[in-house]
Amino acid sequence: MISLNEQAYNHLKNLIANQELSYNKIYSETKLSRELGISRTPLRDAVHRLVQEGYIDIIPSKGFQLHQLTKKDVIETFQVRSALEGYCTVEIAKSASTVKAGKLLGELAQLMAHMEQIMATTHSIEEFVEYDFQFHLKIIQYIGNGEFSSIFASYMYRMQRLAALSLAHKNRMENTCGEHRAIYQAMATGDAGHVYEITLRHMSTPRGINLEDL
Repeated sequence: MISLNEQAYNHLKNLIANQELSYNKIYSETKLSRELGISRTPLRDAVHRLVQEGYIDIIPSKGFQLHQLTKKDVIETFQVRSALEGYCTVEIAKSASTVKAGKLLGELAQLMAHMEQIMATTHSIEEFVEYDFQFHLKIIQYIGNGEFSSIFASYMYRMQRLAALSLAHKNRMENTCGEHRAIYQAMATGDAGHVYEITLRHMSTPRGINLEDL
């Protein structure tokens, strides 16, 4: 049985994901709790959880609204990604010859194939982002550090929004595929000396695009 808190959280998150909420509108917790048929307490808990994950902002005495990304959000998000993924790619490169790393590299190759297929056919940003973040999440999860995975998950919404914005730019999808290939190749060949720099370069380009857009 899913708790009321989790039901409220999933409901709000789905509304945001499906673009059913407007960025310029303030939403009432009381009204939404009535629509869900639950008390305000579980809805309030869900709202606070989504605030922590960067989805929404609380407007005191009024309700909440969708969070508008700022330059500070962009900078901090890419700093976190660079720190986590830079470390993880180096560790993967160091263990490239192990069975565990081989399994990961096989999974990453499949994800890259999906992204390249999308790039060559539908060019769907939504589908591409889904595989893109599976690619990066697997790199994070390889280390087996729960704190890394938790931090990465807490930034997921912002990362996906920023990725979608940068991928709308001409040739960014193609360049992203090439950057993934470079990271993959460095890890697969055990090039720990260069994979960190290659990973940071992959973060730097979309960061610049997102900052220019804002």
